[in-house]
Amino acid sequence: MVADVESILIDRAQIALRVHDLGRALAKDLQDELQREGDPDGHDRIIFVPILTGALVFTADLIRELSMKLSLRVVAVSSYPGTSVESKGAKLAGELPRDLAGKHVVIVDDILDSGQTLGLIDELVQTQKPASVRICVLLKKPPEVRKREVKAHYVGFDIPNEFVVGYGLDYDGFYRNLPYIGVLKQEAIGR
Repeated sequence: MVADVESILIDRAQIALRVHDLGRALAKDLQDELQREGDPDGHDRIIFVPILTGALVFTADLIRELSMKLSLRVVAVSSYPGTSVESKGAKLAGELPRDLAGKHVVIVDDILDSGQTLGLIDELVQTQKPASVRICVLLKKPPEVRKREVKAHYVGFDIPNEFVVGYGLDYDGFYRNLPYIGVLKQEAIGR
């Protein structure tokens, strides 16, 4: 364990098992929807929109669990600048994909906490009139931390209101490479 991590909240094995289960659930739901529409092959209609940079690791593992044709269209959002441990509001830092009309869109993020990032992306995606929108998050903090209400359709783990790092989540750009979700020590914050 890295010295700045107080404790491991979710270990590597737990993450792997849960990501596998999330992938299976997503694949089943998307296949069922395509079947209902009479388009079992999907014809290039499944698009995953991971929110950079935190969802990178989670998305890479998640999409390997789906044996179906899909496309990735990443979007960059800034909400935790520098050494901030609290969201400063979501701001689009790049272009949102423009070809989502009629597609089945899965927005993927590392964590649902304030709801500002996912709320913004969901709102922008919905304006393009996709066939469906699903939100998949690895972690979800308690509802009392929300500044904007967002429904996550797929959730890996419910966690306490702690500042966590690892498996894509960072503090000041560091710790994304940790293979587990850990609680950062208070003394590591701000230095």
